[in-house]
Amino acid sequence: MNSLRYLDLTSVPCPLNVVKIKLALEKLSSNEQLIIEIDKGETEEMVLNNLKEMGYSFSQINEYENCLKIKIFNEN
Repeated sequence: MNSLRYLDLTSVPCPLNVVKIKLALEKLSSNEQLIIEIDKGETEEMVLNNLKEMGYSFSQINEYENCLKIKIFNEN
């Protein structure tokens, strides 16, 4: 059974949110998934591009007026 960790990064500026995501991902064990909530717009583009560059898979869970909720899979 997979366990989830949650990180609310709404209102957290770039690149601090990317740093926080990287740190959280490094702490995940192989059966854990990370749920993040980020602001739409420039933040969304920067975070998703960084996740792709780092080789992580992710999927969008929910889209709200000002933010997105995304699940990141740890495939290590």
